[in-house]
Amino acid sequence: MYTASEARYDKMIYNRCGNSGLKLPAMSLGMWHNFGSVNDEENMKKILFTAFDNGITHFDLANNYGPVYGSAETNMGRILKSDLMPYRNEMIISSKAGYDMWKGPYGDGGSKKYLIASLDESLKKLGLDYVDIFYHHRPDPDTPLEETMGALDQIVRQGKALYVGISNYNKEQTQKAYEILKKQGTPFIIHQPRYSMLDRWIETDGLKDYLYENGVGCIAFSPLAQGVLTGKYLNGIPKDSRIGTGKSPYLHESNLEAEKMEKVRKLNDIAAERGQSLTQMALSWILRDGKVTSVLIGASRPEQILENIKALDNITFTQEECGRIDAILA
Repeated sequence: MYTASEARYDKMIYNRCGNSGLKLPAMSLGMWHNFGSVNDEENMKKILFTAFDNGITHFDLANNYGPVYGSAETNMGRILKSDLMPYRNEMIISSKAGYDMWKGPYGDGGSKKYLIASLDESLKKLGLDYVDIFYHHRPDPDTPLEETMGALDQIVRQGKALYVGISNYNKEQTQKAYEILKKQGTPFIIHQPRYSMLDRWIETDGLKDYLYENGVGCIAFSPLAQGVLTGKYLNGIPKDSRIGTGKSPYLHESNLEAEKMEKVRKLNDIAAERGQSLTQMALSWILRDGKVTSVLIGASRPEQILENIKALDNITFTQEECGRIDAILA
């Protein structure tokens, strides 16, 4: 039986999530990869225990994380039952629905039928009565937004989630969702967008500032641009990398064009000057201005958790550093 470290809260930074009373760790663990039925359960445990021992209290799931679909939640439920349930009150567990999950017209999108059925399935797999945060995973143009937001409201009122959020919505879509949820009195506290040094759309779209100004938390996924910002591709493609193994449907050799990699090399030089790895600088950069509540990290082994957390040792950037980085990324 796992026993958590007594020092687990000593070093982690906790940020208030928007205007809510909930605080999230500056780094959260995403379970998109490495927690499916194809992965080793003992390694999963080591990753989860290392994260929790170092103050990462937020564990981010979705109904179709795997592979196979749903297996990440099933594995998390098994590990909760065997080791982590004594710490449930110290954990923030989130899940989502919105992408394809099962066959037929009721296993995708944003209908009330799909969202409520999906969360019920997630709770069974996790062995929980409620999740702390439940997200609609992506906008659905075929479902009235009022229906989707009404489903999120009903989920909270049924006690199946404490808070709700959205993911992959742009600023205009977020504004509309915010207005509906505010009228309903639904605790909409967080948005999960894609955000990295190489993907700054939430800045140009205005979403990042909108969330901050309206008291909605922001948690960034894909902060390392699917591994491009780890530095592992600076000298070619390692055979054991996602591109080298061909295991990632989202990252291919075409993502490593010369212009982009030249930018990455220049960023790596700045990271070295700061005494950080490129990975650590990329993570700390996202947290630099206090407008992002938490950054989602992934891990295939526990050592990566420890390395990533070191990014929190220096999340301050000088104006000169910010200027140089902006010039590189322009």
